Amino acid sequence: MTQTQPQSILVVDDDDALRKLLIDYLGGHGLSVDGVGTATEAVQAVSNKAYSLVLLDLNLPDGDGIDLARKWRAEANISIICLTGRLEEADRVMGLELGADDYITKPFSLREVLARIRAVTRRASGAPAGEPAGERPTHSSVQVPVTRGKHPRAYRFAAWGLNLNTRRLTSPEGKPVSLTNAEFNLLAVFLGTPGRIISREQLLERTRAFDDIYDRAIDVQILRLRRKLEADAKNPKLLCTERGVGYFLNAEVEALWE
Repeated sequence: MTQTQPQSILVVDDDDALRKLLIDYLGGHGLSVDGVGTATEAVQAVSNKAYSLVLLDLNLPDGDGIDLARKWRAEANISIICLTGRLEEADRVMGLELGADDYITKPFSLREVLARIRAVTRRASGAPAGEPAGERPTHSSVQVPVTRGKHPRAYRFAAWGLNLNTRRLTSPEGKPVSLTNAEFNLLAVFLGTPGRIISREQLLERTRAFDDIYDRAIDVQILRLRRKLEADAKNPKLLCTERGVGYFLNAEVEALWE
């Protein structure tokens, strides 16, 4: 299947009011948007039209959104943003493992949805943030392969190393670099999803067990991490910002498994 409409969106959600709201809002921002409410309708729609991106609710009345994501990732040249409830962590993780480009938890703001669509579209077209399609990308979309039944014991990235068991960060020169609990947990999240833009809300969700990370303090922790990882924290090359959306790790990552 080939893409003929660079910003043609399909909204798949059985909530009629929400689906209409998304169609009206995104359509008002120059996107071509269709909507369906069931898995059956979604399969038919994607078969009939070359969409560039699908907003996919993972809980549909006649099928599993995870199965649709798996099917489209294998068969179609299409970007996928999963729509999930806050308590559906297992589904979110599974969706990302299957290759979904991003996920958004409900309830969400329409502005966030639009920003994430634009970010995924830029990555798919190879354009960096703030620049038109066709320019050279500024970050990778590398994903760490999942090994079922195992957990990574360490990561290597840009000549750095992070040992998850000892919680030790090693510089390219082989020197240990101390991390606070908050810095370690944030870095582990980024290394688990390299190249993927992660919002403040998602960072909070993934690190909420730790009392020293809260609300806008995420920005402070990011700055502290940059001071330890970057040659110039004011012009980061590794831990980068997607303006208005979130942060991403711009590095090839190798996972070392237990």
